[in-house]
Amino acid sequence: MGLFDFFKKDKESKEQQQALDEGLQKTKTSFFDQLSKAVVGKSTVDEAVLDDLETLLVHADVGIDTTVKVIDRIEKRVARDKYVSTSELDRILREEIADLLDRNSGATGSRAILDRADNTGQPFVIMVVGVNGVGKTTTIGKLAHRFHSAGKKVVLGAADTFRAAAVDQLIIWGQRVGVPVISHGMNTDPASVAYDAVRKGVEMQADVVIIDTAGRLHNKVNLMNELSKIKRVMQKVIPDAPHEVLLVLDGSTGQNAFLQAKEFTKATEVSALAITKLDGTAKGGVVIGISDQLQVPVRYIGVGEKMTDLQLFDRHTFVNSLFKK
Repeated sequence: MGLFDFFKKDKESKEQQQALDEGLQKTKTSFFDQLSKAVVGKSTVDEAVLDDLETLLVHADVGIDTTVKVIDRIEKRVARDKYVSTSELDRILREEIADLLDRNSGATGSRAILDRADNTGQPFVIMVVGVNGVGKTTTIGKLAHRFHSAGKKVVLGAADTFRAAAVDQLIIWGQRVGVPVISHGMNTDPASVAYDAVRKGVEMQADVVIIDTAGRLHNKVNLMNELSKIKRVMQKVIPDAPHEVLLVLDGSTGQNAFLQAKEFTKATEVSALAITKLDGTAKGGVVIGISDQLQVPVRYIGVGEKMTDLQLFDRHTFVNSLFKK
């Protein structure tokens, strides 16, 4: 069984589905209430309806480029089918958005990497990046909880050594979850912390090692150099580490999250995304736009404060929840 397979049961459970539905409630209420007003009294999808839909998608922080792509697709369907009623608009939107997300799921590649890591007996190494305040350390704690609850051996590395709060917070999460945290304290070499964490993971035959990194973005060159150094020292222990570079973004910041994502993808090779705080915003459409524009798969979404509210992202479940009335 691959490392992420245990998420399936959680995803299928009623508790997880309820958390997802509730987490997207603000986005659904904002978007569909306005969509209903836009089509009231109209029987077909005409140019005026599409203009209103375009505005609504932009306001939901789907992003201009992705919004234009969605509208173009719907226009082609309207032209092809000759007559599309406004009552069909929800279904068409659902299909087009699901198709966009489907083109960039990335799940197969991730599971293949995990299977390979498991077969070698070496831990799967995840390097977590993101600016301060997005919920990066909390996301790591929630990931550790999920893996540990499934019987996996987990090691955390407190390599965000520029903030005492980040180191202390990760140590608290480690104690709370019941997993070891490798820490050298504040103002120490982050690469050295990462090296020791990976080495500890190998020694204790851990299943996964998760490395926290500094959340600074003011100097992209320094950030790139620091992350590159962390990668190099980890590769002295495991040559192909890290197996995943997970970028954490705050979904409630909308397009600012997209801008951060673009900067981080320039600074390092981001292979997956975690989008947090979707329960506190009406901007849940940012998940669609970021996935489409960056061509990086969304791996996790955060829909609440509980440990179990970080969910493995499933595009079909997400779209179905988003369109559930």
